[in-house]
Amino acid sequence: MLRSWRIERRAAAAVAGAWPEQVHPVLRRIYAARGVSAAAEVEHRLARLVSPQQLGGLETAGALLAQALRENRRIVVVGDFDADGATGTAVAVRGLRLLGATQVDYQVPNRFTHGYGLSPALVEELLPRRPDLILTVDNGVAAHAGVAAANAHGITVIVTDHHLPGDSLPDAAALVNPNLPGDAFPSKALAGVGVVFYLLLALRARLRAEGDFAGRAEPDLSALLDLVALGTVADLVPLDYNNRVLVDAGLRRIRAGQACAGVLALIEASKRSAATLCANDLGFALGPRINAAGRMDDMRLGIECLLCDEPRRARELAERLSAMNAERRELQAQMVEQGEANVAQFLARHGSDTLPVGVVLYEPDWHVGVVGLVASKLKERLHRPVIACAPADEDGVELKASGRSIAGFHLRDALAEVDARHPGLLMRFGGHAMAAGLSLSAQRLAEFAGAFDAVARRRLAAHQLDPVLQTDGDLAAQDYDLELARQLRYAGPWGQAFPEPLFDDEFRVLDWKRMGETHLRLTLQHAQRREPLEAVMFGGYAGTPPPVRLRAAFELVIDDWNGRERLRLLLRHIEAL
Repeated sequence: MLRSWRIERRAAAAVAGAWPEQVHPVLRRIYAARGVSAAAEVEHRLARLVSPQQLGGLETAGALLAQALRENRRIVVVGDFDADGATGTAVAVRGLRLLGATQVDYQVPNRFTHGYGLSPALVEELLPRRPDLILTVDNGVAAHAGVAAANAHGITVIVTDHHLPGDSLPDAAALVNPNLPGDAFPSKALAGVGVVFYLLLALRARLRAEGDFAGRAEPDLSALLDLVALGTVADLVPLDYNNRVLVDAGLRRIRAGQACAGVLALIEASKRSAATLCANDLGFALGPRINAAGRMDDMRLGIECLLCDEPRRARELAERLSAMNAERRELQAQMVEQGEANVAQFLARHGSDTLPVGVVLYEPDWHVGVVGLVASKLKERLHRPVIACAPADEDGVELKASGRSIAGFHLRDALAEVDARHPGLLMRFGGHAMAAGLSLSAQRLAEFAGAFDAVARRRLAAHQLDPVLQTDGDLAAQDYDLELARQLRYAGPWGQAFPEPLFDDEFRVLDWKRMGETHLRLTLQHAQRREPLEAVMFGGYAGTPPPVRLRAAFELVIDDWNGRERLRLLLRHIEAL
């Protein structure tokens, strides 16, 4: 039932439109394969952002915030315990202070004591601060009880979110979410940090129109774009044109040395270079360090790092986050090993054709903050939707779970179908197409596993379970050069739904050696090229030598260790010829 990866080249697309001569023909081909037909579509100018006027709810929310600023009301930002929520919270706090707020604070729910989002328990915890207004970031669209609790105490609630709504909406004073029914905003892919950034843009425009900046400089909200870029990439939302504009603008600020102290400290802690930072670094180096705080302890540590303006303190916080992330990696490896062992035992007992299409995994000692990462790793291994569960607390009566999906299977909609067919089975659920979370009774785990598998079998055809690695084809001998690698590095930003360029070709292995326990360093020979090529494959060594002749899927990258640029192939997949 487990299938090996298959390399498949993306369909060739005609390269249209006028392109500057300096844009490499290979890069034009890559853009065309991603639906970009002209140079104007990769000009990431902030002026081309979709207007805030098109996002529903901003007028009401902006009016409420403007009034709160003028009346010096107490504002509490309620964020989420992932990187999107953390960066969104930092953007909201920094932005409101820039726009004149003097009483703004934040609170982020603790994953282990509060659960997700604005809850009645969290509202009760906020009451001693006597907030006049609660602004949610990256949560709230499903917080019916939490909003009702705040309303009962006379607290105004503004919800900013990007998650898909349920059948009804909370009774908030204002709701801002591009995914609300009937909302005309064309970019449905905004992350939570992007939504709150748009709210700040609208608030600034309102304050400008009402003369609040008379006699003083208008606040520059572009100073927040490093955080917007980090949260957008880390949340794995599709990088449509609007998101690429936001991410590219943030990366440009970072490369120019204009990031906040916390972001610069995270770059240093992850041993990256701010001058050459790419979206990939945001997603795989900085994002996990922020996420580690919410997964292992309390996201306040991550938010404090992003709000810190003192470099020495920021470095201390970033190092603590790095240590926490190392602990998370070790725990994750143990849990993934357990999950893989469970799957292997199941297949040994029942046969390879009996693996569920929708896989549900559970271990009583699993850490609730890491189950999403376990689901992600097992999803890659099995190439089918996976939901990993852990006890919500010490008594184990309730389980919390996180799921990851594959192309063609909308996970949040699948959970909605489970909920409709089995009323009361799910206590709570929510999320996106590719990732979702839920809670259920431990006693009903087997029932849920069967229900989820049944929905997956109905919604997925057999061919959708075949793992395919899509590439951009091969390269001519002369295209293995540093100039193309430089253009590819900065031509994105690459990410979800706008994938990093991946090529494939055949090579002969001239030499190889193991790096560490599981990595490979190789010297490869291309049939049409005289000079050999250096390559690495992380996790590519499984105890046996690589094949003498192989087909590889690879990225063309620059190794700039010690300041010297060298061309390198980063191998993602190899198969013997």
